[in-house]
This record gives sequence, structure tokens and C-alpha cells, in this order.
Amino acid sequence: MNRKISLLSAAVCLAISIPVSAQTDGNAENDASRVEVIQITSTKRTKTLQEVPVAVSVTTSETIEKAQIQDVKDLQTIVPSLRVTQLQSSGNTNFVIRGFGNGANNPGIEPSVGVFIDGVYRSRSAAALSDLPRLDRVEVLRGPQSTLFGKNASAGVISIVTPKPSGETGGYVLAGLGNYGFKNVKGLFESAISDELTFDVSGSINKRDGWFDNLETGTDMNNVDRWSARGQMVYAPTETSEFRFIADASEIEEICCGIANAQSGPATESIRAVGGNIVENDIYARENYLNIDPVNKIESSGASLQGDIEFEKFTLTSITSYRSNDNFFSIDTDFSGADIVNGRDKVETDTFTQELRITSNDENSIFEWMVGGFYFDEDVSYQSSVRFGTEARAYFDERLAPLSALTGGLAPLAVTEASFGVTPGTLFGNEQGVTEYHKMQNEAFSLFGQFDYHLSDDLTATMGLNYSNDKKSVSISQDNDDIFSALPLAGTPFEAIAGLQVFPSFLDIPNEVESGKTDDSETTYTARLSYKLNRDISVYGSVGTGFKASSWNLTRDSRPFSSDIDDIITAGIAPLNLTSGTRYSDPEKATVKELGLKARFDVWSVNLALFEQKIEDFQANIFVGTGFVLSNATEQSTKGLEFEFTYYPLEGLRLGFAGTLLDPVYDSYAGGSGPDGPTDLTGLHPSGVSETNLSASATYSFYVGDWDAYISGDYQYDSEVQSNDNVSADIASREVRQLNLSTGATSEENLTISVWIRNATDEDYLLSAFPAPVQTGTFNAYPSQPRTFGISVKKVF
Repeated sequence: MNRKISLLSAAVCLAISIPVSAQTDGNAENDASRVEVIQITSTKRTKTLQEVPVAVSVTTSETIEKAQIQDVKDLQTIVPSLRVTQLQSSGNTNFVIRGFGNGANNPGIEPSVGVFIDGVYRSRSAAALSDLPRLDRVEVLRGPQSTLFGKNASAGVISIVTPKPSGETGGYVLAGLGNYGFKNVKGLFESAISDELTFDVSGSINKRDGWFDNLETGTDMNNVDRWSARGQMVYAPTETSEFRFIADASEIEEICCGIANAQSGPATESIRAVGGNIVENDIYARENYLNIDPVNKIESSGASLQGDIEFEKFTLTSITSYRSNDNFFSIDTDFSGADIVNGRDKVETDTFTQELRITSNDENSIFEWMVGGFYFDEDVSYQSSVRFGTEARAYFDERLAPLSALTGGLAPLAVTEASFGVTPGTLFGNEQGVTEYHKMQNEAFSLFGQFDYHLSDDLTATMGLNYSNDKKSVSISQDNDDIFSALPLAGTPFEAIAGLQVFPSFLDIPNEVESGKTDDSETTYTARLSYKLNRDISVYGSVGTGFKASSWNLTRDSRPFSSDIDDIITAGIAPLNLTSGTRYSDPEKATVKELGLKARFDVWSVNLALFEQKIEDFQANIFVGTGFVLSNATEQSTKGLEFEFTYYPLEGLRLGFAGTLLDPVYDSYAGGSGPDGPTDLTGLHPSGVSETNLSASATYSFYVGDWDAYISGDYQYDSEVQSNDNVSADIASREVRQLNLSTGATSEENLTISVWIRNATDEDYLLSAFPAPVQTGTFNAYPSQPRTFGISVKKVF
């Protein structure tokens, strides 16, 4: 992979050196350039994409509309460095940039990729998935961005920007239909109340039947059922001041996500013996037996106020926001047709943020600067209940049947009950289990500054600093009425079945030994030199750091650190069967070294970034079959090359080719999880991170009579990779080849008809995989979405 990166870097640089040598500084500006000039704001200044010496991918509103990108997850088909994976529910979505990212499956873990919508931070992935009726662009900043963004941007940032009201009276309505019963309606109306006050209101309804069959209940899973509403007002009382207020609400109520069997183990026959069923070893049948449907309901709402006041030498910006997000889901925890274990979770999150910054606005000065501060206050309440079902006792009797030879032919559970004086028939009884109550209060602030010094007309030095402080206070308590897990099996003949004590006794926190608090501080920086070779080409070199605070394990698998066990025993608070583990993971610290090149000519442009990125104490959250293990990978690094090439060979035709080549490795990860249990992953390739990620696109615009028409297509390729560290590549590897097509036309009366198809060749690939709960040797997986297609009609008025 290193050789592949080096060769491609040399080839791109050689290609660019030809036009560099052929031009001089006296070249006239070519106003007829077909290459679009894209303005971005994710660096907190309005500049063109080619001016900003940062690795950033921009998807414009035109591309979003013509490529029929339906949500944030679809962006990865045209941004190779971005990967988005949806896991067991609509709200558990993981964003990954350059192979780094986490934050799903545990409300105590915030993402390494920060998501911002109109400058407002969305702290949880479930809060970033609302349907937005109108987008201006999506900017993906690659690599650590903690200097300007502070909170949890150690891997990168996704900045979603919506347009302000135009002040003109108008809007649009859109209606769409497609396969799997797809129906959506969107609309927007905007106008002006006065010369100073403008507004718009918008909304959407999005529905689709599921494409994964639950053969047990007859339900179609992986459906879409969501709505959103949004309104904004912009007040500009003077030419130098503007205030933007946005309020929104959305709801998702879906049955998601369907889980397939990737490999059956010995437990499969036990499931069948108690009346359950499983569709074995067929991930892409997209059907299985679940005794309850995985119901998801997410309610999200919020409001923000941004004020910009321009003074003679600087602009003052304030962004204030409050958001509320409630996420409920139920799940068949054993993922089979038998009623063995079921779960219900509810997460309530309330978030307040405040950002203040002052930005210089003297364009003629050789010194540009920005200073500011960010405050974050969030309360998380999480209740989780996991209970045995009506067939749990029979299932575990079946699993232990081979041991009956050692118990004189008697059922091992019956013998266990007799030996410990337990009422016969009560072990693994219906509705026994655990309910946990978690609360986390998180208060954080950061102070930041960035300074650009123009050493000459062509050479600029940049220095940025950020100081962040993050405090978390956690409380966790548990109600546990699982009789079997409370038995003292250690040191007895029954120790061999202790592995079935899936709900061991829990030590509430805080307690006499554990405070339930973390307090993290870090100073991060960015240092960069950028140089304009001429008006078309610039190069830059940079080094920067990133930071993400400690994450707490807000699950039933939260356990005291081994270093605290002796003190807990001495304090006399250790419950029976207490085991050690992790309460929280240490902060992530990222470092990136990067060389970049940006070039824009009359009919083509290219952006190139060559980088080496490391994260110390990367926060890994791995499902191991009985729960999640939260740990730190001591060091994970990636060397890589990113390129984006755009070419307009003739009028109306746009060709794009982008790619990310990665060479990732666990430099040090002694506490990893492999297919056979805990293992040292040092020196191995991190799972889920493909070495080669490519995207090709083409759009041809033309006229048919009075209609402005287009044909568009894009193709995504991810090379094969082991999907998860603890699932063998022989069982579940991932390789993506996906083609998307669309075509449409707009009349002189602003009527647009579009036809689209996603995954046109109906390719199958894996999203993720994991060991099945309480079924040793069985592995489950999430399959990709099959081919979908539809038609939409949009009228602009």
C-alpha cells in the first residue's frame, strides 16, 4: 500500500507540473472557466475551496439534487474518505473519516467526527439524521479539527449548511414515488415581512416499506417513516448586522434494523428445540426470525440564534443553541425466533451550546485573526432493560443437556437449584434480568484562536491554538433480579457453567472508591504554511493535533478498573461475583502531518492530500456477544493519499474521480478483541478500514427543446476488508461496489421531473457483523440495502 500511495502521488504531481511550467504570473484571469468556484464556511471564514489550505470535500446543492442523495449516509458514495454505517437501530449510526470514528451503541461515547448543522454542534449521531428540505452544501473536513471546533473533532468534521431566506416570495413542492412503497413529500415557502425581516418554513414526510422480512411476525423491517418541520427568520436591521433564528422538529418511527445470520453455531439447534427458528448462513436473503420487532422512535427538536455584527476592524459572531433528543428502541436481543432475551432502551439528551468569536475583516491587512470561545452543557438520561423471555429456561436447559451425563441424567439447572437451595424452576425465569439507570452531566468549554500572517502575496503562515476542558459526572445504578447470576458458582463443581451468568452483580457508581467523575484538559494546535505557485495552483504543509475527552461506559458492562478492586474489597462494598473491566476510556489524542496541493484551471481541477495521522488511546467499543468492551487502542495510525479530480471535457459534461488510499495499522493494541476472545492486535490491520476507496461520477447537462435535462451517475468502490476485529474475515468481510444513476429535466416553468436508481446493479455487501448473544459460535451481520428506484416531481414557484 505504501508503494501504491507513493506512485499515485508522483503521478499526480507530475501531471500538475506540466501546466505549472507553462504558465507565468502574468497570465490573465480566465473568466470563461467551466470549473465552479465553491465558497465554504467550515473554517469559520467565507473563502473558496481552492483558497483554503485544508483537506475538505464539498458536495454542492446541485450535486445533492442531481445525484438524488437522500440523507447523510448517501454522501459516502461521492466522498471516499467518509464512511457511514447504520447499526442495530435508526439512531445508531457511526461516522468515520480516514478510518477513524466511533460513537454508536453507547450513549456515553461521543463521536470522533463532529457533525454541525448551520454552525450548531449535534452531539449524538441520532440527532444528526433529520431530513433537511433544502441544502446549500455539505463540507467534510478530513483529519483532526479540534483547533477551531474543540469538542470531539479528533477525526474530522461534517458541516451541513442550509441557505438563508432569499427575501423573495416563492418556494417549491416536491412529491416522489418509488419501489418498496416509497413516498415522500417536501415543501418550502419563503417571503419577506419587511426589507429587514425575511423568513422561510419547510417540511418533509418520508415513508418507505421495509426490505428485510421478519418471518416470525410478518413485519417488513428496515422501513422509513419520518417527518421534519423547520422554520427560520433572518433580521438585518442595518447593513452591518444580521440575526438568524432557526427552529426545527423531527420524528422517526421505524422498525430497524434487520439482522441476518452469517454463521450458525451449536446453539442454533437449541433454539430450534424450544420452538424458535433462524434463517441460517444467508446474509443476503434479507429475512430472519425475530420474536419481537426492533421498534425505533426518535424525537428531536431545537432552536438556534446566530448574530453577526460587523465593526470597523472585526466581526462579532454569537451562536446560541438548545436541543432535545429522545431515542427509544426495543430489540430482540438474541436475534432469533425464540423468546430468549429481549431489551428496551430509552435515551434522553438535552444540550445547550454557546459560541462567541471575533474575526478580523480587514482584507488589506497582512495579519488575519480569529479568537473565540465555545461552551457546552449536556444532560444524558439513559434507561436500559434486558429481560429473559418465556423460552429462556428451556433454551438454557437445551444448551446444558450434554452435562446431564455428569448429573446422573438430571437436568443441570434442576441440580443447580437443588444444590443452592433455589426454588425449582426459577432459574432463567420469564422477565428476570436487569434494568439500569444511567445519568451523565457533561460541561465543557474551549478557548481558541487562529492567526494568518501573509509573509508575502503568495506565502502565508498560520498558527492556531485551542484549550479545551471537559468535565463529566456519571451515576449508574442497577436493579438485578437474575437469580442465576447471583449464585456463588466459583470454586464449586458448577463453575463450568458460570459463563451463563450474563448479568453479574453490579457495583453502583459513584461509591466510596469511585467518584464517577472525569476532568480532562488539553491544548491542541495547528501550524501551517501555504504558498501560491501562481493564480491557479497552491500548495501547503501542516501539522496539527486533535483531542476527544474521556468516554464513559454507560452500559451494564461498566465494571471497576482492576486497579480499584482491592480498595473496593477493603471498603466492604464488593458485591458477589464482581468482575473488573472499564468504567471509562481515556481521552483520544490525534496528530496529523499533511502535505496538500490544490489546482484549478479552465476545464479541470485537482486537490491532493498526502498525510500521516495517528490517534493515541483511540476509543474502541466492541460487542463481544454478552456485552460491549470499551477500551483504548494505545496507538492507531494511518498513512494515506486523498485526491479529487474534476474535468469538463466539453460543454455540459462534468467528470469526477476521487479516491482515498490508506495504510492503517494498530501500532499498539494489547487489549484488543479477536475472533477467539481477548488478544493483542498490535501490528494488525484495523477492521472496517478499506485500503482503497474510490468514487467516479459523470453528469451530462443538455437541452431537449425547452427542457434543461441531465443524466448523472456515480460509482463507489471499497476494497475488501475484515468487517470487525472479533469476527473472522472468512465469516464476514466487506467489499463495496455500488452504482447509482439518475436523470431529470426542468422546464421553463420550473417544473422538474427526476428518475433515480440507487445500487442499480443490486450488489450485496456487508455493513457490519458481531458475535450473537448467548450463542457461542454464532455470528450475525447487517446486509446492505437492495436496489431502490423512484421518480419525483418538483415545482418551483
